[in-house]
Amino acid sequence: MAALYYIGLDIHKKIIAYCIKSVDGSVMDRGTVAATRLALSSWVEALPQPWVAAMEATMFTGWVYDFLKPYAKELFVAHPEMLKAITAAKKKNDRADAEKICDLLRVDLLPVCYVAPAEIRELRRVLRYRNHTVRMATAVKNKMSGLLMEVGAQYAKKRLHGRKYFNELLESVEDVPSSVKELLTYSRASLELFGSVQKRLLAALTENDLIRARVERLVTIPGVGEVTALTWVLEIGDPHRFSISQAISYSGLCSAQKESAGKEIRGPISKKRNKHLQTVLIEAAKLAPIWNPQLAKVHQRELAKGNKNRATLAVARKLVTYLLTVDKNAVDFVVSCKAEAA
Repeated sequence: MAALYYIGLDIHKKIIAYCIKSVDGSVMDRGTVAATRLALSSWVEALPQPWVAAMEATMFTGWVYDFLKPYAKELFVAHPEMLKAITAAKKKNDRADAEKICDLLRVDLLPVCYVAPAEIRELRRVLRYRNHTVRMATAVKNKMSGLLMEVGAQYAKKRLHGRKYFNELLESVEDVPSSVKELLTYSRASLELFGSVQKRLLAALTENDLIRARVERLVTIPGVGEVTALTWVLEIGDPHRFSISQAISYSGLCSAQKESAGKEIRGPISKKRNKHLQTVLIEAAKLAPIWNPQLAKVHQRELAKGNKNRATLAVARKLVTYLLTVDKNAVDFVVSCKAEAA
């Protein structure tokens, strides 16, 4: 059986530091390679075979992982938070980081994190860009209101972003500098562009054959719309890797536990979470009780205790339970007879 070689990679925008070791820990090679596909192709051809490699999760990891995967016996991505805790040291540089990752991989102590399939990551990128355009559209709307308030113009807040009213407002408003009217016109054009783009991206995602069946099942849950379903599918990836409590924690819907000497302190909801999923679930939880009687009961029960935010979190956690159950079992959501009778 051929000897296995272990490779640790420290990836940056322009260079990738690497360290190659044998099973007994002997350094076979170390150095840097340019972070380009051409340079990596030449580097891979010269590697001793067979080899396994690991890298830390960064914004540059995705394309490197996809490029190297066909060549590697196994390829891993390390969890950055856990990796930091394990490898805390006074000496820190690219060469040392690559060697630490290599050693952790070699002795089977690497804190590995989940890597979604390339197709899911591509769709997730599109969804996050769509959400970005929605945020930019909101910023433009706020800026338009601000411009009008700065010059003392009177306008109907709820109608401002309607096309007909906006055009009428520009023609009828008085004592407003021409520069402000010009800026408002630019803002309106941007707003229409952002709206058109986000609708086009959302339509493409919902019609994608890879995820369409999952999304269609999830929207059978009363109170769950297309955006919530898409966010769940693309941020969670494989639902079978989570239990309900793990999914709630991953979504950032519970606080970190701090216990010492028998005393437990609970703080605010954890910041160690998938922020994209957390945001969408909390926003969905604010509206879901309107459409879902079961979630409405959860909300009312928690609200009776006197905390509106905790009531929203309770609804969000119950929503995660519904989403995960439907997604794992690949069945439509059905309201139980007991719930209907109640």
